[in-house]
Amino acid sequence: MSHQSIPVVNLKSYTHGTAADRQHFVATIGAALNDVGFFSVEDHGVDMKLIDTAYSIAGELFDLSLEKKNRYENLVDRGHRGYIGYGREHAKNSTAADLKEFWHVGRELPAGHPLNKVYPDNVWPTEIPEFKTIFLELYRQLEMCAMTLLEGCAVYLGEPKDRFSAAAVHGNSVLRMIHYPPIPEDRNPASIRAGAHEDINLITLLCEATTGGLELLENNGTWRPIHALKGQIVCDTGDMIQNLTNGVLRSTTHRVVNPNNSRERRFSMPFFVHPRADVSLNPMASCIQRQGGKSLYRNITAGEFLTERLREIGNM
Repeated sequence: MSHQSIPVVNLKSYTHGTAADRQHFVATIGAALNDVGFFSVEDHGVDMKLIDTAYSIAGELFDLSLEKKNRYENLVDRGHRGYIGYGREHAKNSTAADLKEFWHVGRELPAGHPLNKVYPDNVWPTEIPEFKTIFLELYRQLEMCAMTLLEGCAVYLGEPKDRFSAAAVHGNSVLRMIHYPPIPEDRNPASIRAGAHEDINLITLLCEATTGGLELLENNGTWRPIHALKGQIVCDTGDMIQNLTNGVLRSTTHRVVNPNNSRERRFSMPFFVHPRADVSLNPMASCIQRQGGKSLYRNITAGEFLTERLREIGNM
C-alpha cells in the first residue's frame, strides 16, 4: 500500500516553507479535521529509528509473563500509568471488552513541580532497563510535533497561535503502547481489537502501527480504512477539542478491526495530547459564531471531562 486514504501533509512545509506553503498546510489540516477528523503527517520530526526501537522494546515488554506484567498493574491510579491488562478496557456505551493490553507513560516533571501532586508517577519495568530512556525521548519528540500541529489548528480558526498549545503545556498527555495479540477463537463475538469510539483528548498522534486494522466512520455510515504507512504519523481530533471548537473540528468515530480474524500480533503507539485539568473547554466565541451563533457543546473543564470519560470506558 503506497497511498494514504486520508489527507497527507508535510510538517516541514509549515515549519520551513514559504508563506504559501504554510497557508496550504493550515488549510489542509483544518479542512481535514472539519470533514473526516483525520490527516496524516510526513517529515514530522520524530526519529524513525526511535520509533522502530520503541516497537521492538514494546514487543519485549508484552512478551513478559503475565505474572510479571501484573506486578505493574494498579500500582498507581487505575489505568493512568503502567500496565493495563488484556480485556480491561471497552468502548463507551459497550460492554464488549477490547482485545488488547497496553502500557501508559505519562509526563515527567522536575522535583517540586506543583503538578507532581496531581499526576501519578510513571511505572518502569525493571526487566527492560532502556525502556524509560527510549519512551521518555519518544514522548518528548511526539509532543514537539503535537505542539506544532495544535498551532496549525489555531491558525486555521483565526485564533492566536498558542490558543491550543498553551493549554497543553504541562498537560496530562499520555503515550500508550498497545499490544493486540492474535485473535482468540473463544472471544466474545461482539469484541474487536478496539471498539468504535472517539478519542477523549485534544489531538492524538499515532505512530505507524505494525499492521493495518484502523478504520474511521464516514458520514454515510461506511468504514474507511486508514493505512499504516512507513514514515507517517496519523493525527486525529478528540472530544475535548471538538467541545472547545463547538464542533468545527470534529471528533470522528474510529475502531481497530480483526482483519480476517488475524493470527498476527499488532502493535500501535498513540500519543494522547491532553490539556491541564484546570483548562476550560467551554466552546470558543469565534467557533460559536461559525456555527450560527449557537453553542452546541457543554461548559466544562478538562479535568471534569477526563474523569467522566475514564469512568465510561472502565479505566477509573
